[in-house]
Amino acid sequence: MTTKNTTTKNDVQSALKFITCGSVDDGKSTLIGRLLVDTKAVLQDHLAGVQRSGETDLALLTDGLSAEREQGITIDVAYRYFNTEARKFIIGDAPGHEQYTRNMVTAASSADAAVVLVDAIKLDWKNPALELLPQTRRHSLLVNLLRVPSIVFAINKLDAVDDPALAYQNIEAALRKFATEAGIRITAMVPVSALKGWNVVDTTNADQAAWCGYTGQSLLSILEDLPNTPAETEVAFSFPVQWVEKFHDSGVTTQGRRVFWGRVATGTIEPGQTIKVFPSGQTAVVSQVLSATREPQNKAAGHSAGIVLDREVDVSRGDWLLAAEGSPEGQRQLNTTVAWMDDEPLVAGRVYWALHGHRWVKAKVQRVVHRLNVNTLAEEEATELAPNAIGHVTLALQEPLVTLPFTQSRILGALVLVDTSTHKTSGAVLVN
Repeated sequence: MTTKNTTTKNDVQSALKFITCGSVDDGKSTLIGRLLVDTKAVLQDHLAGVQRSGETDLALLTDGLSAEREQGITIDVAYRYFNTEARKFIIGDAPGHEQYTRNMVTAASSADAAVVLVDAIKLDWKNPALELLPQTRRHSLLVNLLRVPSIVFAINKLDAVDDPALAYQNIEAALRKFATEAGIRITAMVPVSALKGWNVVDTTNADQAAWCGYTGQSLLSILEDLPNTPAETEVAFSFPVQWVEKFHDSGVTTQGRRVFWGRVATGTIEPGQTIKVFPSGQTAVVSQVLSATREPQNKAAGHSAGIVLDREVDVSRGDWLLAAEGSPEGQRQLNTTVAWMDDEPLVAGRVYWALHGHRWVKAKVQRVVHRLNVNTLAEEEATELAPNAIGHVTLALQEPLVTLPFTQSRILGALVLVDTSTHKTSGAVLVN
């Protein structure tokens, strides 16, 4: 069964950014290759370059690094583009290996949807009480934690089992049981064979009733119907300043004042609004809002803008412009959920750089409250988070940050922890 979302015409015509994720060798790269080939998005010379022993190796269409081709694995996120008559798509092929979870989290943080691949032949598919692979559970939990709006489970390689209908039935039941326990809303469940092309782009490549008893939409049809991530326009205006420009010769009258460029994070902005600068607390009135082409134009969340104020105030890269009324106050202690991605464990007392918008502050780990057992979903007492673990952590900030719970804002409620010496991305932080 699938749950079909109701979308507007604008939603359907907008590009959908989705990722494929799941455990190692579940067929993620092959699935994307199949989508590209069957939608005629691959040039003939490119297709000829991925021939191996007379057969097309679909995975090589996305595995671009030499190390990926040598080892037959996906290491970094590879983005590919294709379109149908109904929609444009941006695909992120996320790695399945546990050690590259950080790359998967990066791709999921900005995705409209996630397709979680489940390899039928790796599971005890004849068993109604079968156990899912840990990495399937981990990736599902992560995309749910990151509030990816639509989560689609694609049960793959059903062409390689003796009884596809039984396999699909048992795996579907296991996924729904896990999703219920974890609080994951399943948008759709679909059986596919990425290698054969069954039920990926259309449903005419296999007799659905005889194959696995599924009579729903193909994976591509499901993706065409999914909504885009809604802009956070209901939240009070916030704007992380990325660049400060002194206007000289633009044809736009700014009275010689500076223009503050960035992307509107939440809310909307228009001339006449009173804003305050964080962290200084100064207030001013917006005199102009400029588009990327320097035309006066009101802007909403998700769009880039240049903001000119009615007077000169001290604003630098990393500062935030906020609505004078209704904005959250700065916090110096945060209760968070952390997806830990560093090779060194997260322990109390360590200090990291925290990046919020374009603002950097020092963050000290006050306490590791507990870690999440991805197999049982139990919250276990812990004093550290191992690589790729997920847990609750209390952070103390050297300077305050303006945050909201991640459930209210994917932008104001997210931070990144960076190692102060190696400058490696160490953790993805969601404010509770």
